[in-house]
Amino acid sequence: MPIVYQVERVRDGRSFTTRRVTAVQEGRTVFNLTASFHRPEEAGFEHQLPPRHLTDPEGLPMLVDEIRDHLGALPETLERMARRQPFDIRYVDRLRWTKEEVEGADPRSAVWMRAVGPLGDDPLVHTCALTYASDMTLLDAVRIPVEPLWGPRGFDMASLDHAMWFHRPFRADEWFLYDQESPIATGGRGLARGRIYDREGRLLVSVVQEGLFRKL
Repeated sequence: MPIVYQVERVRDGRSFTTRRVTAVQEGRTVFNLTASFHRPEEAGFEHQLPPRHLTDPEGLPMLVDEIRDHLGALPETLERMARRQPFDIRYVDRLRWTKEEVEGADPRSAVWMRAVGPLGDDPLVHTCALTYASDMTLLDAVRIPVEPLWGPRGFDMASLDHAMWFHRPFRADEWFLYDQESPIATGGRGLARGRIYDREGRLLVSVVQEGLFRKL
């Protein structure tokens, strides 16, 4: 069904601009976005938290291959999904496949990702692509101590809110490391934080997401 995007000019400053966007479908609000844009400035100082580990992504198995190796063969629905997958995803830590393996695991995860093909040179395209990718695995960190990431799901899940801060220019068709952790899950909700680094360990983007988790 058609979606109408209503854009409100919140602020037009000399170095910062803010827009509020409401997406409406069939008379109902289905999405809210607030975006803040900043004119590039020369930094007076810099610091950042380093990644917990920088590995070689080429030496890690592709996610679809890891699932196929475990199952022996992919169900038709997963095979179709794998062929349409816009990102190559590779988990740094071995996937856990049983309840016994996940019990007591730290609520942390790390994946290498990149778009499966070249995206051109428009930085807005790379920003949109990485924004899409940032939602694909972040809530994994909430589930890791509870259930295997792949297989029958014991929880109904939904994203409640999602915030991103872009620190440096990047390309989404080059490898980036998504370092993820969940500081808390309680009351049917789980919070996850993510930091996205390039191969040199430079922090590119910070992400926070809250999700709904209801036992099925």
